[in-house]
Amino acid sequence: MGAPPGYRPSAWVHLLHQLPRADFQLRPVPSGFAPQEQEYQQALLLVAALAGLGLGLSLIFIAVYLIRFCCCRPPEPPGAKSPPPGGGCVTWSCIAALLVGCAGIGIGFYGNSETSDGVSQLSSALLHANHTLSAIDHLVSETVERLGEAVRTELTTLEEVLAQRTELVAAARGARRQAEAVAQRLQELAFWRGVPLSPLQVAEDVSFVEEYRWLAYVLLLLLELLVCLFTLLGLAKQSKWLVIVMTVMSLLVLVLSWGSMGLEAATAVGLSDFCSSPDTYILNLTQEETGLSSDVLSYYFLCNQAVSNPFQQRLTLSQRALANIHSQLQGLEREAVPQFPSAQKPLLSLEETLNATEGDFHQLVALLHCRGLHKDYGAALRGLCEDALEGLLFLLLFSLLSAGALATALCSLPRAWALFPPRNPSASCSGSHLSEPLFPARLETGPPPRSFPGCRRRPH
Repeated sequence: MGAPPGYRPSAWVHLLHQLPRADFQLRPVPSGFAPQEQEYQQALLLVAALAGLGLGLSLIFIAVYLIRFCCCRPPEPPGAKSPPPGGGCVTWSCIAALLVGCAGIGIGFYGNSETSDGVSQLSSALLHANHTLSAIDHLVSETVERLGEAVRTELTTLEEVLAQRTELVAAARGARRQAEAVAQRLQELAFWRGVPLSPLQVAEDVSFVEEYRWLAYVLLLLLELLVCLFTLLGLAKQSKWLVIVMTVMSLLVLVLSWGSMGLEAATAVGLSDFCSSPDTYILNLTQEETGLSSDVLSYYFLCNQAVSNPFQQRLTLSQRALANIHSQLQGLEREAVPQFPSAQKPLLSLEETLNATEGDFHQLVALLHCRGLHKDYGAALRGLCEDALEGLLFLLLFSLLSAGALATALCSLPRAWALFPPRNPSASCSGSHLSEPLFPARLETGPPPRSFPGCRRRPH
């Protein structure tokens, strides 16, 4: 089957498509895109469940690490005031993990934007295809109505005027029959009329889902960004309550990151299966939803030399009929107008109608060619299988970096805030949060500091 213009499956599509798949009984599942089959659904659910397994393992590791940290610490010697060795390394490892998480957030914003761009390209292609199909329907309706009006008015008037000449009446009736035949053939060209599947409705549904997906990811990215920033602030200010709150929030974001990772992985694998060979699935699905013949659908989806235009015969017969009508009207104008001057007005009106019909007919021939709709099909595939899939892979990388960074931070934060020095109760009176004076006492040569109301100097 011929691929749409400008679309070729990317290396990521081939790579993801080659990944092994299995159902819940761990039996191999073919990688062909078959979302209606239960085994294929189980294979995608198993891919998503791998993220759940990763979440469970990370939570178990964090819990074991924290239990070991809380319950297996060696007792500190009495009077020890210096922090245990490795405290600075723990804090810096937590900061480094949070900075990696911030870098992952930037990757997530880029991936979310790429995914949104791909889906927007898909929606635009569907809207353009709907415009083409609506234009075909409108042209056919307008042309058929114009021909019907000409048959009911001008040709009827012309037959009444030429009633005295039998051969002229026969020529006028021949033009009537050919105009009715052209109208009948043109009605068959509106192949999408009455089809229950509307590209406009599909585009609106896709845009609706994408709007909420984009918003959900933006909120997740902003939530993780706030967690990272406030955690760094808590470490800088050595605020235990802020670090504890951010530890709980980090646990929540960790669960969300693993959940989003499962959805992204399953979606990327399913999308790669679809994008590796989309024509067969799209043809079967469209034929099932619309009831159109396979010849028509193959012509527009494949658009190659092996598939001929299914409307070519009707278009050729209609074009010949219009040329015959034009010749008959010219003959009637030469023979009838000198004897029946009143026939000139309906003949001129018929000529104008015929010229307008021929103009619409040429435009209809251009619209019925497979180039336009096939170009929209290729644009939709490029948006879905290139930009959207690339965005999904960047979101998958974001989720992976986020999960790793938050897991590291959750292991480091309790050790970091345990090393924070206790707050000095008199700091609020002295205006400083430091437990030690800024300068040593032996360097102070000035007068003793004044005491302010509400603050008593404690005796040494």
